[in-house]
Parts: sequence; C-alpha cells; structure tokens
Amino acid sequence: MHHIPIMTERALSRRSLFRATAATAAALGAGAVLSGTAAAAELPASSPYFDISKPSYDLFRSKMLHESHHVMQGFAFDNVNRRLFIVQAQNGTSGDDLCVSQVSFSGELLGSMHLAHAGHGVSIGVEAVGTASYIWMECDADGTTTDARGTALARFKFVNGGTPSMKKFLTGSKTITCATDPVYERIAVRRSEGGKMYYSVYPLASAAAGDFSAPLAHFPQPALSTTSVVFQGYTILGNYLYTLDGSGHDDAADIDSYVTRIDMTTGEVKSRSFTQAGSTLVYREPEGMAVYRTADGETRLFLGFGSRSSLDNVNRYANLFYKNALVG
Repeated sequence: MHHIPIMTERALSRRSLFRATAATAAALGAGAVLSGTAAAAELPASSPYFDISKPSYDLFRSKMLHESHHVMQGFAFDNVNRRLFIVQAQNGTSGDDLCVSQVSFSGELLGSMHLAHAGHGVSIGVEAVGTASYIWMECDADGTTTDARGTALARFKFVNGGTPSMKKFLTGSKTITCATDPVYERIAVRRSEGGKMYYSVYPLASAAAGDFSAPLAHFPQPALSTTSVVFQGYTILGNYLYTLDGSGHDDAADIDSYVTRIDMTTGEVKSRSFTQAGSTLVYREPEGMAVYRTADGETRLFLGFGSRSSLDNVNRYANLFYKNALVG
C-alpha cells in the first residue's frame, strides 16, 4: 500500500509554482507550450487511487470487434448511459482510418462508426450528454499509414452506422490523444510539445465548450523505466494518471506489461507494477486503459489487451481486465 506523503515546505513551494504555471497557461491560451511540471490550481491535494500491485479480474476475453483483422487500441466508458466504446484500425485501409465499436459489457458488438484519416487510436474519451454518448478522439492524421498520428481532437455524437459530425479542437497539435475521467468529469490531453510528450487536464465541460485556456494540470511525461518502453495507453482518476506500457509476444514467458501511477499535482511516478492480466492469451499485447464506476459504486481501473486465436490467424480479439483495489 502506498501512502500519500505529508506535505513538506518543498512541496508547498512546488504547488505555488504549479499555480503560477496554471495562471500562465490561462494567459497564453490553449495552444501554449508550458514549462514546469504540473499546474495544480484546482486539483485536490489528494484523492483515492488504485493499488496497481493488486490482482486483475476478467470482464471479457477473446471478443471480435467490427474490424476483424486489427487489434483493439484505446477504449472508454460512458459512465452515465453504461456504454463501452473501443477503437481500432479499419480492415483493408492504409492504417490511419479508424473504427469505433460499441460493445456490451460482455463484449458483444452493438454498433460502429468509421472515421477516415484519423490516426492510430491509442486512447479515446467519452462524454455523456443526456442519453447520447459523445466520443473524444484524435483526427486529421499526419500521414496515411499505421505510423500516422492525430493533429487535433474531435468530438462527435456516436450514431451507429452514421458519419461523424465533428467539432475539432487544439488543431495543429502533434501526436495528440485524450482520456476522460467519468467520476470527476475531466479530460486529459496528451500531445507532443517541443519534442516531448506532455499531459494537460481540463474540466470536461470547459473542453466541450472549446475552452482550453486554464488547465488544471500540465506536466511532462515522466520517465516510466530506465529502459525504453512501448507506450500503450493511459487514463485518469482524481489527481492520478495511470499508464500502460509493454509489447506483444508469442511466448507468455516474455510478457513485459506494466502499469504506472503518476501524481498529477507533482508529475512524479508514485508506483509502477508488472501486470500478468491475461497472461495466457496468445500473442497478448497491452492496448488501452479506462476508468469505470459500476452502478453499485465500485470504481475500476481497466486494462485492455489484444490477442489472437493462433499466431498464424489473421483475426484479432479484444480482452478487458480490471483492478478494483481503491485506496483512500
């Protein structure tokens, strides 16, 4: 169990600096590249967090999405309307065209939408507006292959089989993605700024109104390991950011998937844990993270993994697992 440290004089001065950074962000505007580690003006000094060292549990395994030949990427929950959305590349395209599938909590396909020239789909968000679900994700890819990444954020209503009617934000960005916190109603934006990946956090209502002028937090992505990692997704809950990294392997003994918890008020890594969720899957590859609170009030940290039925089978399958040990 990791305890929240007692605030020291150094921490107090650091928080003062973060508040000043937030004020600078508001003055410079939404597209500004900020210095410093984080802007904690409106984030709580502490909030509950997941003990990422605890075991994971299955939601579902080996479910095929709308696009049978591509691995799942990011996913997110509509916590109000109890919906789950997963993104992946489209079959038969060059790699930057994406598909958003709505699936049941048992993994059955319920609907889909296609987005041309969107990016890679590492992470997405969902916003509930009444009975509708609005998807947040990258768009306007910088290329036409699987290496392409989004240059703006899109927000659109999910309509099964429909063509997205988008509003676009933070245009001109580089390698931009997002994730939503359904409990505290915030959105995190990850993008390249000055050649380094940064996170910014905003109230979801402000972002939906097009106001990105006053981030609640803004900090560079900390080093996740002493060696290189393959970044595979992220999500937020309260004042903590969670990341997932690792690569796909044909041998279960080689799995290298890790979950990391980062305090967004300091930008510091608080814990990092190896995860064996889905360790018996064939060609298991970590893909995406999300937070969900059940109707019974249990808050869950979800981890996504892609898999195959066999190494030579072209079909790809989605698998979701969750951790539910919440501290605080």
